Amino acid sequence: MNTKKLSVHLTDFPKYDEGLIDKNLEECMLLAQQISSMILALRRKAEKKVRQPLLKAVVPTNEQKTFEQIKYVAELIKSEVNIKELDVLQPNVDLENLVKKIKPNFKTLGKKYGKLMKEIATAFGNFTVKEITEIEKTGKHSFALPSGEKVDLDAEDVEIITEDMPGWLVANEGKLTVALDIEVTPELEREGIARELVNRIQNIRKSSGYEITDKITITIEATPEINDTVKDFGQYIAAQTLGKSIELVEKLENAEKLDFEDYIVKILIEKE
Repeated sequence: MNTKKLSVHLTDFPKYDEGLIDKNLEECMLLAQQISSMILALRRKAEKKVRQPLLKAVVPTNEQKTFEQIKYVAELIKSEVNIKELDVLQPNVDLENLVKKIKPNFKTLGKKYGKLMKEIATAFGNFTVKEITEIEKTGKHSFALPSGEKVDLDAEDVEIITEDMPGWLVANEGKLTVALDIEVTPELEREGIARELVNRIQNIRKSSGYEITDKITITIEATPEINDTVKDFGQYIAAQTLGKSIELVEKLENAEKLDFEDYIVKILIEKE
């Protein structure tokens, strides 16, 4: 009997074993996706291209489980968003200089407390960072108004936001908060230029019809904007592009002009 399948489209899906599903791994990957998405959104807001390395992002956590899950996928997140460090804070460790504010959800609280809302709104301005963090963690909080009335808050009764710190951008999504250091040091800027150069050289290789194994020589016209990058990251650029050599020269004829927005890089790529 011929048991050969005619087509994958005529074949039944295999039965899966639900017991083999790693729920914790799924949760880790979901956190990695969410945090990466938040950092990339902050990059866009700060107009920092992904090829430009940034120094650090910080993620405070409220639960030990979340802390361990984010630490497990930290290297993946760093690679995805091109940052040097991902600092995951232990539960209950406040992020220095991170300003948290809390706002009442008038829609839900209005149904519960009606005429007390003006007094409740005033009380929200007196919450401490410690109290706000506790509400984030437990989803509950009770306090007394000056009139003596007791107010019981649930998670849906409040909106907690985190304000940006100087030199940082902050994003909130559900229970997740991410702070991104958007300061670009001269060293990080040079590394970003090097990564951009690698991309441009690879495009030149492709458009020139070079084979993937072809070695090349790279010659670049010296300019104040590019000199330090080539000196510091020349070996990296050569290694990434199969460059047998990379050289700075005073004047370069018949060069390709690369537009780096604020300046032009003249470069000559030749097959070895």
